[in-house]
Amino acid sequence: MTTPQNAPADENADEAEFRVRVVDGFGDIDAAQWDRMSGADRSARHAPYNPFMSHAFLLALEESGSATRHTGWHPQHLLLEDGSGTLLGGATGYLKSHSQGEYVFDHSWADAFERAGGRYYPKFQSSVPFTPATGPRLLVSPDINADAGRVALGSAMAQLAQKLGLSSAHVTLAHESDVAALKHCSFLH
Repeated sequence: MTTPQNAPADENADEAEFRVRVVDGFGDIDAAQWDRMSGADRSARHAPYNPFMSHAFLLALEESGSATRHTGWHPQHLLLEDGSGTLLGGATGYLKSHSQGEYVFDHSWADAFERAGGRYYPKFQSSVPFTPATGPRLLVSPDINADAGRVALGSAMAQLAQKLGLSSAHVTLAHESDVAALKHCSFLH
């Protein structure tokens, strides 16, 4: 899923109760709260278990040096919070300086965009680095309306890409519930 640079934010989404914060590493995210949303906390039973979205896995990618600014995977994770800072949703995010390790081959798009005078990189990428497995990308707490939370995260991705002057925001190998929310936010499928 991709949103063009100047896609309008969805003005109909009920996002007034949420705020989005961007953090530059999984070390800044509370593991228990993240795992409750991702399904890695098996006692929560809110979401199906997906080891690739667990806090431990994503943190290991960063701490090992695999998914870092130096490898072209600059972490910029989105956290959806309430007014008191309680984590209500989240999405992995990376500023990418290339398309390697995504398992979506957009090199021809990048070449065409640059031949037309644009700058394709950096782009925003929400995925699990180096992992060609479909799974949740827009995580939400069981304490909020899932659709509203997913739309708020999708809208925040589009706004971040626009604010940073990026060519686009991409979400790859996402579940259908995420795809529906992203379409609502003007992402192309």
